[in-house]
Amino acid sequence: MNSGSGIQELMAAETRASQIVAEARIARGDRMKQAKVDADELIKTYRMEQQDAFDKKAAADGGSGGNASAKLQAETQQDIQAMQAMFHKNAQKAVDVLLSKCCEVSLEVPTARVRATQKLYGK
Repeated sequence: MNSGSGIQELMAAETRASQIVAEARIARGDRMKQAKVDADELIKTYRMEQQDAFDKKAAADGGSGGNASAKLQAETQQDIQAMQAMFHKNAQKAVDVLLSKCCEVSLEVPTARVRATQKLYGK
C-alpha cells in the first residue's frame, strides 16, 4: 500500500502546486493593476506640472501669442477680401464661358458613330 499512498501524495502535491500557480497569477494581476494605477497617477501629476509651467510661461510672455493671433487674423481677413474681389471680378466671365459652352450645339455626327451605324445596318 505504500505505492497507493505515494500516488495520493503526488496528487496532493499537484493540487497544491496548481493552487500556488493560481494564487501567483492572481497576485501578478493585482500587481499589474496597482502598477497601472500608480503610473496613471504619475502621468497625471506630470501632465499637470507641465500644463502649469506652460500656462505660467504664456502669461509671462504678456500676450505675445495674442498679438500673433491678431496678426494672423488680419492676414486671413485680407486674403478673404482679396479672394472675394477676384470672385466678383471674374464671376461674369465664368458665367459667360459656361453659357457659351451650353449654347454651342454641334449638329455633326461623329465619324465613328457613322461607321458603327453602317456596320450595324450593313450599308
